Amino acid sequence: MGKMKKFMVVHRNPDISWNKVEENWAKLANVETATWIRSCFNKKEGVRYCIWLCSDTEHLKAVFAGLEVDWESMMEVEETVPDLWGAKWEEHLKAEEVADTRGF
Repeated sequence: MGKMKKFMVVHRNPDISWNKVEENWAKLANVETATWIRSCFNKKEGVRYCIWLCSDTEHLKAVFAGLEVDWESMMEVEETVPDLWGAKWEEHLKAEEVADTRGF
């Protein structure tokens, strides 16, 4: 598989049961062609924002199709956090050099 890129996937299923969402998460956590990083969600609205690592959108679309998981949009993204723009920048760079999660 090619270089892993970061993707944001939006799932908007207001009528899906929460049990089904959790069932899907259990399946998606075991996918080998892509890596699920995290999700932010709003149960009331039935919206989930999920971060994935995958080589391209076609592989990620195949993952969701194989498990019958609907998605609204999918795009390659980059990430930043407030610490990277404040006084902790140098400290962060030093910690990143030795971190087990380097690059995530």
